[in-house]
Amino acid sequence: MERLNSKLYMENCLIMQENEKLRKKAQLLNQENQKLLSQLKKRLTMGDQNVNNHAPNSLTDLNLTTTNNHGCSSSRKP
Repeated sequence: MERLNSKLYMENCLIMQENEKLRKKAQLLNQENQKLLSQLKKRLTMGDQNVNNHAPNSLTDLNLTTTNNHGCSSSRKP
């Protein structure tokens, strides 16, 4: 019985150590995700500003390209 308890105790210790490693890894991944999300939001904000500054040209370009029934793009002249 004592041998079984010792074995279970050791397994429990190993599980707790692995759990702590995974917790630290999850924390680092969360920090990395937060940084990436912040960078993405910053880029999107900058992109929105650029789109607003160049909106008329972008709309003109979108109007020049159409898609036919087969899903192929073709250019048409205004």
